Amino acid sequence: MQSVGPYRFTHMLGTCPAGKAWAAVDGQGRFVTIAVLDAAAVHTPGWREAFAGTATGLSQAPDGLAFAYADFSAAEPWVAYPAEAGPGAERLFRALGQEYQPVPTSSGPVPPRPVSAVPSSAPPVSAVPHPVSGVPDAVSGPPAPTSGVPVSGAPQPTSGVPHAPWAMYGDPVVPPPVAADSGLDQDAEPADGAAREPDPAPVPQPAPVPQPAPVPAPTLTPDPFAAPVRRIQPSPPSKRRTGSWAVVVALVLVLVGAGGGVAAWTMSGGDDPSQAPSPTIGDSAGFPTASPSNPVFRPWTQFAPYSPQERALAVASPSLVFLEAVFTGYLRDSATNKPLRARPISFNRRCSGFLVASTGHVLTSASCVKPTEESARQVALDAVARMLVREKKLTAAQVQGYVTTNLGKTRFTGVDAGSEPGVQLFGQLNTARSNAPEGPAIPGQVVTASAADGSNVALVKLSRDKLPAAELGPGELATGSSLLVVGFSTDDVDTRTATYLPRAKAVAITDTGRRGPATIYRINGDVGRVSHGGVVLDPGGRVVGMVDQDQARADRANRVVVPSTALSTLLAEAGVRNELSDTDRLYRSGLDAYFAGDPSTAVTRLEAVAGAVPANLLAEVYRQNAAERQRLEGTPQKRSAEVTPLLAGSVGALLVGLVVLTFVLVRRRRG
Repeated sequence: MQSVGPYRFTHMLGTCPAGKAWAAVDGQGRFVTIAVLDAAAVHTPGWREAFAGTATGLSQAPDGLAFAYADFSAAEPWVAYPAEAGPGAERLFRALGQEYQPVPTSSGPVPPRPVSAVPSSAPPVSAVPHPVSGVPDAVSGPPAPTSGVPVSGAPQPTSGVPHAPWAMYGDPVVPPPVAADSGLDQDAEPADGAAREPDPAPVPQPAPVPQPAPVPAPTLTPDPFAAPVRRIQPSPPSKRRTGSWAVVVALVLVLVGAGGGVAAWTMSGGDDPSQAPSPTIGDSAGFPTASPSNPVFRPWTQFAPYSPQERALAVASPSLVFLEAVFTGYLRDSATNKPLRARPISFNRRCSGFLVASTGHVLTSASCVKPTEESARQVALDAVARMLVREKKLTAAQVQGYVTTNLGKTRFTGVDAGSEPGVQLFGQLNTARSNAPEGPAIPGQVVTASAADGSNVALVKLSRDKLPAAELGPGELATGSSLLVVGFSTDDVDTRTATYLPRAKAVAITDTGRRGPATIYRINGDVGRVSHGGVVLDPGGRVVGMVDQDQARADRANRVVVPSTALSTLLAEAGVRNELSDTDRLYRSGLDAYFAGDPSTAVTRLEAVAGAVPANLLAEVYRQNAAERQRLEGTPQKRSAEVTPLLAGSVGALLVGLVVLTFVLVRRRRG
């Protein structure tokens, strides 16, 4: 049966002018539906891109149709959907505007399948089979009855092949051979051409005994009751039971051949690596959807598998950091220094960042981790206004007016009127949660920051080393350039207990601008309100810019790119070098091998990275992907020199046994 990637087709589900939908199973018996774009459509301009774009778009929808695996660069592109998603292949073709036609269910009887081996379950019939000249032609319907011994049963129709990919499938049901009726007339004439038993020969009379000459012999009268033959017949000699011994020998040879074949199969390592193993009910689902580390972020779910976008994400996303700054202080009347509230006021700022060195140095947005005093005062006033709303001293409509009225009359300070507010800063890698305790959250502090009305970049030092770093690329950007922005985001409504994950989006530069002395670039999309401080990537996974807020917009959306030249300038001023460690380079070389189709090399390198840098969870995830791919695609079989003679001998013994068994059965039937 045809196969693509790690999947083996079981049967066709439906067709449309652009392609076909198949039911398939993977190497662990998990069921999927696969949409395959026909070669004719592939060669039509725009169809490959539409196929890939539609599948990706459906997977990124809020309640989208996520696919398990895909290959959009194949000669016939395909997408695999897990069975739990329902008729995913059909939905994809219908989304492409195709008239999808399910394969109709067959309801007619299924003709018996030809059997390649000598049947052993049916007893021999009394008639001798006639030789057939040539190979019989295939018939379109059920087999018609033939002359000879009548058969009491007929093939029973079976239901058609089910179309649900999670249904179990079997071969067509063939009725067992029916033995000849034991009540047949034993004196019936054998069929033409059959061997006949010879009539028994008459037994001669004994010769008369001669009498001595001197004594005259009396004339004997014949006994009228005497039989013409002897009354007592001698018992015939017992037949030699050579046939039974031959059957035993033949069966022994068959068993030896079968056992040798099993031994050869075991020594050779099992099935042909190109063939997927038989489905196993109860296997866990997913390729590759789970791992011991169980990271939620999977780059191949955000873009097409093995695409440049997936590779860029895989390279850079381990360095992405979720940052949360907690500011605590007092709002004071600027004239009297009297606190507006007796208790201190705390608020959080959340954003993204990325590691630039294995020592724990992170670049991020300065307005997030080190806001200006006016910005911090405005946020603190908003927090106080919302407290007053809960106390029913203000209405929700009065919040903005309260902030505007008191912004110029207050100051935000520390415990003392002349001190700075307290700041606690934490960073998290991979999957992050707001208000996480120390442990998953790594403490940090701000090293330096540029002006918010300039490049607005801050350098943070986390209190942990041996962390995966990103590589800065050239900051030569231009209007119309296509880029990939990556930052943390969440779909949770309550941000106090929200879970944040990396999210990526392809964007384009729309125009350029200035923010103070710094050059900035505006883009046409973003990935959420806490993505400022995130990375802007080129196809090689290098950082060519940092995502930041567009201060000229009313919603301050994160649609500005600060070029990497400004990032390098701040690092140089702080004396920090953007330098990849040996494990960072090994990780990239492992990904190179993975995306180049060399899973063996990828497994070795990524395993070393996962052991040396536990924070790089994607190293272990891609190692598992490479190992699974290596298992599905197979490796060269070993011990072939030992297997070949054993397999040849087994086949020979099997053939000899079958020949002897057939010969004995034919002789018995004729006898």
